[in-house]
Amino acid sequence: MSISYHAEGVSIPPIPKRKINAWIKTISKKFQKEIGEITYIFCSDEKILEINQEYLQHDYFTDIITFDYSEGDKIAGDIFISLDTVKSNSEHYQTEYMNELYRIISHGILHLCGVNDKGPGEREIMENEENNALSILSEMLKSKI
Repeated sequence: MSISYHAEGVSIPPIPKRKINAWIKTISKKFQKEIGEITYIFCSDEKILEINQEYLQHDYFTDIITFDYSEGDKIAGDIFISLDTVKSNSEHYQTEYMNELYRIISHGILHLCGVNDKGPGEREIMENEENNALSILSEMLKSKI
């Protein structure tokens, strides 16, 4: 298992990496998935727009882009998260910044586990899984892992 965190043009947010790693493993186990190489790259809106344009031919900002390299039951991927968009989303939805960041972190893992959010009814399933993941994290952050 290898989960790493990097930043491009921004600072890595103050996340408790050991607990977040345990949380990510818990999420993946729910879907009978094993953790392979997962890299989180925190970046700016400008960087995520560049990635969106270059690799997905989309000309807009987004909070997350997940590149899935999973094979079989071993999940792997690069997960780019725009901290600028996470911040604007937290303001728009009137949520705490760190809660929004954790939601987006779980969103990337859920994609790697096979949860989609583009088709009919899929967005609701994704939101439900995100909420379940956030509940698990809340309990883990209270404990002394």
